[in-house]
Amino acid sequence: MSQENINDPQHNQGDPNEEMKEEGSPVEPSTELFDTQKDAVDRELEIFQDMQRLQADFVNYRTRVERDRGVERQAAVAEAIRAFLPAFDDLTRAETHGDLVEGSPMAAIFQKLKTAGDKFGLKRFGEKGEKFDPERHDALIQTPNSEVSEPTIADVIEHGYLLGERMIRPAKVAVFVSE
Repeated sequence: MSQENINDPQHNQGDPNEEMKEEGSPVEPSTELFDTQKDAVDRELEIFQDMQRLQADFVNYRTRVERDRGVERQAAVAEAIRAFLPAFDDLTRAETHGDLVEGSPMAAIFQKLKTAGDKFGLKRFGEKGEKFDPERHDALIQTPNSEVSEPTIADVIEHGYLLGERMIRPAKVAVFVSE
């Protein structure tokens, strides 16, 4: 180029970066490449967050299944024990009346049933003299008594049973009530 053309503003109206590009100077980064990389990072973050939610959902599912399994197991055990309670009641009455002699086969069977019940957490409740609780006791008979200030169990017709904290059967009782 001649000296005139260099100083002439008309000839110098091209892209100033054009000269830099021609000389091998650094070029402005492409916004298209940046946007593509940003989109990829955003997508990876979204996938990562989805995986975290999925993992949390799975942990919650596993916890719920374990809890439900325990509840179902306890319900099945309660149902099985409930089926044996009439025989258990008969043996309890026989023991109370002195019909089960120590060392007899029936006494041994009764003891095994008690041990099995204890193993599963079976607890008997409803004893004579206890305070009456309408949530745990069914009052079949009410007798006025001036000696009591609050309802008290006068006699146990059929004991109640708990399996852990779960009531299998309420106690059937006769109750003294204040006059």
